[in-house]
Amino acid sequence: MNDNQQKQLGATLWGIADKLRGAMNADDFRDYMLSFLFLRYLSDNYEEAAKKELGKDYTQCEEEIKIICQTYKQDEKIDMLKEQVADYFYQQQSVDKAKRTIPDDHLAFLETKKLTPLVLWYSNNLDQVTTFEKQMRRKVHFVIKPHYLWSNIYELARTQSKHLLKTLQAGFKFIENESFDSTFRGLFSEVNLDSDKLGKTYDIRNTMICSIITEIAEGLSEFPNESDILGDAYEYLIGQFASGSGKKAGEFYTPQQISTILSQIVTLDSQDPSTGKKKYLKRVLDFACGSGSLLINVRKQLGSNSIGQIYGQEKNITTYNLARMNMLLHGLKDSEFQIFHGDSLLNDWDILNEMNPAKKLEYDAVVANPPFSYRWEPNDTLAEDFRFKGYGLAPKSAADFAFLLHGFHFLSDEGTMAIILPHGVLFRGGAEEKIRTKLIKDGNIDTVIGLPANLFFSTGIPVCILVLKKCKKFDDVLFINASDDYNKGKRQNILLPEHIDRIIETYQYRKEDDQKYSRRVSMAEIEKHDFNLNISRYVNTAADEEIIDINKVNEDLSAIEENIKKAKANHNQFLKALGLRELP
Repeated sequence: MNDNQQKQLGATLWGIADKLRGAMNADDFRDYMLSFLFLRYLSDNYEEAAKKELGKDYTQCEEEIKIICQTYKQDEKIDMLKEQVADYFYQQQSVDKAKRTIPDDHLAFLETKKLTPLVLWYSNNLDQVTTFEKQMRRKVHFVIKPHYLWSNIYELARTQSKHLLKTLQAGFKFIENESFDSTFRGLFSEVNLDSDKLGKTYDIRNTMICSIITEIAEGLSEFPNESDILGDAYEYLIGQFASGSGKKAGEFYTPQQISTILSQIVTLDSQDPSTGKKKYLKRVLDFACGSGSLLINVRKQLGSNSIGQIYGQEKNITTYNLARMNMLLHGLKDSEFQIFHGDSLLNDWDILNEMNPAKKLEYDAVVANPPFSYRWEPNDTLAEDFRFKGYGLAPKSAADFAFLLHGFHFLSDEGTMAIILPHGVLFRGGAEEKIRTKLIKDGNIDTVIGLPANLFFSTGIPVCILVLKKCKKFDDVLFINASDDYNKGKRQNILLPEHIDRIIETYQYRKEDDQKYSRRVSMAEIEKHDFNLNISRYVNTAADEEIIDINKVNEDLSAIEENIKKAKANHNQFLKALGLRELP
C-alpha cells in the first residue's frame, strides 16, 4: 500500500469513528474500534494460514460452496450443517435425549450466518478439528473458531442479527482465554459491550455494534488486502485519538516523528554510530511503553528478524491492552514479545527484579517516553534499591531521574539508551544535580538533544532527548539544539523528514555544524559549569541580531526629511489660496 492509499485509509476509518461515536467520549470509542480492527486482523491471518494448511481440502470447500449457492439457498445448507454438528456430538453421548449436549465451543455454530470454507470444513471434519487446531497453534501460534472470525461477525452485523453482541462477547472471551498458548487474559477487559454508553438496552447496543462493524468492514473493502494494512491503520487511529483527546490520551502516545528519532539512535552502533546500524539486537526494552508504538518503530528500523525479544511495561490497563494488540497487529508472534502490566518505579516485574547479577537481564537498546515530572513516593526501601543505590533518589516532585536510572540499570555495556525528558533534568539542583553529576563524571551521558516546543499531545513544553551509554567512545558530550527546526501545525508543531535527518546525521557523525545547532563540549568545560547541562550554556540558542547598516539608515532618514519638506510646501500653497495661516 502506498503512502497516499494509507492516508486515505486512515481518513476513512477516522471518518467512521467521528460519524458513529456521537456523544461518546473519544477514549471510550477508541477501545471498541481498535478491538474490532484487531479481530479483523487476526481473522485474516488465521483464514490465510488455514487455507495453506488445508490445501486441497480448503479448495474443495470453496468449490462446494459455489455449487451450494447455485443449487439451493445458503441458509438451507447452514441449517443442515447445524444438524450435522448436533448429530455428531449426540451420537457420542447418552441415548437419553434430555441428557445430550453440544460443547460450548461449538454452540456458536448455531449463530453462523455465512457459509465459508472453514465453516464447511469444520462441520464435515469434526473428528479432525483437534489435530488441525494443534497444527495451527504450532504454525501461527493461535486459533480462532470459524464462527468467531470476522467474516461471520460481519455477516451478523450486515443482517442486523440480534445475536451479534452475544457472539462477539463469546468470541472476545475465547481469544482472551483459549486462542493463544501463552494466554492473553484481559485483552478486551476495557471493551465493555454491555456499557450504557453504547445504549440503554441490549437491542440498542446490538444495533450500535452492527453499525460500527458494518461501516468498518465496508470502509476496509475499498482498499487492498495487504498484510500490513491494519497495523498501519491501527497506528494511525491511535495517533488520531490521542490528538483528538488531548492530554489524557496523549500520555500514552509518542508522536511518530519523535519515535523515529529515538529508534534510529538506539539502532546505530553504540561505540561508533558513524559505522551505521547494528545488524541484530538481542533484547529491546521500553519500560513506559504506552501503546507500544516506540518498540514497533525500533523493530521497523532493523527489520522483522533482527530483534531477539521485545520487552515492554505499562502501568495503565487500557494502554497495556492496546500495546499487546499492537504487537500482534504488526506481525509479531506472541513468543516474540513480553508486555507486562505494572509499575516500573516499583519494579514489580519479576524478570527485572532479579537480585543475582549473573541472572540480570540486560538490553541492547532501551527507549522510553515516561510521564514528565511525575510525582512519586520514594521510601527508605527504594533508597537501597539496586537501581538507585549510588546515585540517590529522585525528589518526590519529579520522578524523571528515577525513570532514567531504572532503564539505565538494565542497559547492556554495548547498548544505547534514548529517553525523552523535560528540560528541568538538565539544570535542576538538589538530588537531581547529584544524580546528573555522577552520570556525567562516569561518562554515561553521550548526547543532549533539545527539541521544539508543542510536539506532544499531552504538553506544550519543549523537551529533550538524553542519550546514555555505559561504555562510550568519546570523552565529551554532544549538544544538539534542534528547537528551531519545525513546521507549525494547527494543534502541534511538526518535525519534517529533513529535520529528523539533520538530528540523526549530527548524532551519527558527531558533527559540529555551527555554534547555534551543535557542539561537542569537553568534560572540563561542563565541570566549570558545575555539571549543568542547560543547552544554552554550550550552544548559542539566541536569535541572531539584525545587522544595521548605519549609512543606509542615514540615507533613509535624509530621504524622509526631504519628502516632509516637499509635502509641507505643497500643503502651505493650499492654505495660502484659502486665506488660512500657513504652517511654520
